[in-house]
Formats: sequence, structure tokens, C-alpha cells
Amino acid sequence: MSVLDLARPEIRALQPYSSARMEASGGAVLLNANESAWAPSGEAGRGCNRYPDPQPAALVRALAALYGVREDQLLVGRGSDEAIDLLVRAFCRAGRDAIAIQPPTFGMYAVCARIQDAGIVEVPLAADFRLDVDALLAALTPAVKLVFVCAPNNPTGQPVPRAAVERLAAALESRALLVVDEAYVEFADDGSVADLIGRYENLAVLRTLSKAWALAGARIGTLLANAEVIALLRKIIPPYPLPLPCVAAALDALSARGQAEAAGHIRTVRAERARMAAALAALPGVRDVLPSQANFLAVRFDDAGAAYQRLLAAGIVVRDVRRYPNLGDALRITVGTPEENAQVLAVLSRPADDGRESAAGSARSRA
Repeated sequence: MSVLDLARPEIRALQPYSSARMEASGGAVLLNANESAWAPSGEAGRGCNRYPDPQPAALVRALAALYGVREDQLLVGRGSDEAIDLLVRAFCRAGRDAIAIQPPTFGMYAVCARIQDAGIVEVPLAADFRLDVDALLAALTPAVKLVFVCAPNNPTGQPVPRAAVERLAAALESRALLVVDEAYVEFADDGSVADLIGRYENLAVLRTLSKAWALAGARIGTLLANAEVIALLRKIIPPYPLPLPCVAAALDALSARGQAEAAGHIRTVRAERARMAAALAALPGVRDVLPSQANFLAVRFDDAGAAYQRLLAAGIVVRDVRRYPNLGDALRITVGTPEENAQVLAVLSRPADDGRESAAGSARSRA
């Protein structure tokens, strides 16, 4: 059985849209796409009057080299969100098929499933927020076509052992596609599982340049998977997903200089993560700091709402994650620069009254 047998038959049979740039390129006079013949003002020679390549060759080569896969095992699009959406639409029939997730986890898996009218099988993480492989496998039904695993998990930060991924991939063969979301893997002790794609045809890996590569504003995400899965998704991805300025920014980030800068930032984040975890754990009012392999910390407070407001009053915005299961007392704090982290610690170190005074002062200054 091919992994494509899990996909929607109408998508497998779909004749994709054929754009002008797909049909012909390389000429000196381009009159086949109804573009403007004139460059826009201030575009600095990027060629923004022309449609971009559907899958820019230079960027695909650079990402394939970075992630250690073949170019036909890679699809690049607008952040990981687009790949998640494409996977759900390609593999889940509305009202019939389902995905599996492990709350608390990244919310876009469930959002994309609901948009597609696909079912959602929820198998909560264990009490220590680790993936319970036995419980997950026991809960799966024949309707489940996609199993999403976030590693390290967002918003808790726990990694997923490579052995657990391999066990899931083997158990799900001919049953479901295992999608491992590695948005934060650059910050983790253990590496990617992308090298397992050649061994398990039902394994897909999500990567992004939004975190460690400092390109959240460019929205560059990548799906790594079996070449047949990539070819299937290329049928339904919009014809020109990547704006030229974003491609240029990504190529700059992936240059030798850009890679050296990113490596330095990753080292700083890992060191600051350890420093922040220890310092936060020692503060009054902090119940616990969850161990994290990502660029954030999930922190439990005696009064998370009050801590959130004190930080906000000081101009520091963190993520309130109290709506997530088993995180009703927690905030998610991104690891920033050493100076930004020092501000967080300074605000949370003050007595609560100081926070209220700060809020009142801030309100007065805005009035």
C-alpha cells in the first residue's frame, strides 16, 4: 500500500492549475502572464513586476542542503501553517476523516481540521507533558489519516524522543501519515528526525525559518516528506506562494554569514533559557518552570493573571496560555535578548504593589 492511498482520491486525480510561469520561462521578453512591463517604484531591482517562481530553485536547493533531504522531498510555502492546511485538505475527507493531536499543543492543527470539517481525536499529553505513545496508538480509529506530533511541543517545550517517533511511524504504516512539527528543533539538544523520511514513507516533517532563523515576518515554512506526498501537495498549493522579497530574505539568512549569525543567536537563546529557568524558579509566586527545549519557557504562577498584568503594565507582552488543558496557571515567556530577559526578571521580582503602581503610572502617562 502506498502512502498516497491514504489521500483523498479526488485530490490524487486532480488536474492542477497550470500557471504561466510553470508553462514557460527563461525568455527575454515575457508576455505570457499579463504582468506589468514596468518595475514598481522603489523595488530595488527585485523584479516584483513579475510573478515569482512557484518553487524558487535557489531557495529549494538551499533548504534541501540545510535539512539534508533531496529537492523532490521538499515543499516550501508560507510558514508551517500553509503546509498543515495543505496536508489536512489533501488527506482528510470532510465529515469522514480525522486528525489526531495531543493537547496542550499548537492550535493550528485543530483549526485546519475544523475548517476542513475533519474530526479531531485528542489524546492528552501525560501529566508531565510527555507524549504517551501507548495511549495515542490505542486511541486511533480508522478515520484518522494524520497524526500531528509537535517536537519540541508548543506551548510546553518538551521534546519527543527519536525512538518514540520511530515507533509511531512504524505502527502507523499503511494507516496514517505521521507529521512531526519541528518548528523549535534548532533550540533542542536532540536533532531532527528528517533523516528518517527515507526509511518511513508515512513520515513528514515541518520546518520553519520563523524561529531560529529570525524570519517570522517573511513566512517561509517547509514540508519534508516522501516525494510522492510532496508531488501531491504541489497540485493544490497556490501557484505563487512566495513573494520575491521574502525569498531574497531567506537566501540571505541561509548564506554562510546568515548561518553563522543564526548559530550565535541559538547559542545565546539556549544559555539565556537556562539562566531564565533558574532565575524564574527562585522568584516568589512562581510555582514551577517547565523544562523546555524550545525558545520559550512555560511558567506556573500562584496568580498567572496578576503576573501577566504586571508584565503588561511594564510594556512586556508574554503569552497567556491559561486556556490550554493543564496549564490553567501558566504563562509562556519567549526567551529574548539578555536585556529583555533582565526586564522580565526585574518586574517579577518586585512586590506586587509595585506592579500596580507601575500600571497606574502607565495609565496616567497615556491619559
